[in-house]
Amino acid sequence: MPELPEVETVKNEIMPHLLGKKIIRMEALWAKTLCPPEADFDALASGTCVTGLSRRGKYIIISLSSGLFISVHLKMSGGLTAIRAENGQAPRFTRAIFHLENGEQVYFTDIRKFGRITLLAGLDSVLEKLGPEPLEEIFTAGVFWHRLSGRKGPIKAVLLDQKVLAGVGNMYADEALFKACLNPLRSAESLSMAEVERLHSAIQSVLHKAIQNKGASVSTYHRPDGSKGGAQLEFNVAHRRGESCPVCGAPITRQLIRQRACYFCPRCQS
Repeated sequence: MPELPEVETVKNEIMPHLLGKKIIRMEALWAKTLCPPEADFDALASGTCVTGLSRRGKYIIISLSSGLFISVHLKMSGGLTAIRAENGQAPRFTRAIFHLENGEQVYFTDIRKFGRITLLAGLDSVLEKLGPEPLEEIFTAGVFWHRLSGRKGPIKAVLLDQKVLAGVGNMYADEALFKACLNPLRSAESLSMAEVERLHSAIQSVLHKAIQNKGASVSTYHRPDGSKGGAQLEFNVAHRRGESCPVCGAPITRQLIRQRACYFCPRCQS
């Protein structure tokens, strides 16, 4: 599933194709992709201009001149691109199309069909269920300590709770816990303030580097221009089961924690 660095990359790189453009029509090639349904979505969005793009957690937020918003959630395999297929048609697995002025299109592609594009009158329904942004200045180690306080679940599972922290998912939680030398099975509330500070720093470092590397292409993720991200090339533990730990040489372990795969070094993170 695309996480914060992948969504940030998609937002940044699709922005030139959407910002300042007028939406002529919204088209659904997979009915469930658009909410409300195509006819209602199109009636409300057509004729409006895109005035801004931002990211909140794993959502891309598109602001419209009408005061409405479009939220795009890539879910497991979604993506945005402005590049047509070689035959001039929509790319394979296109589920919805933003038809823009001057004949331009932006395509929402999604192999697994879980992604959603939602038209909203306000952002409360999105914002109210999300924790703080891990890269904002207001997200301090003290704030993080408060968010973890009283949470008895494994720290790996807690990091995946979007109400605790927005945007962090499986890959970058694994990488941050490795960098902080913390066992993913430790209960969140058991971490000392020093350990929380270490994890706070690791999360920010890991996310910043992944954004610089344009996200991680470990499955279906591609950048809007069709190229792959490079963050996976610098992973220490994520998706590396059986390979040697870059620090101690022990084999990387894979274990399910609340039905989510977790990769870690049993020696460095004991």
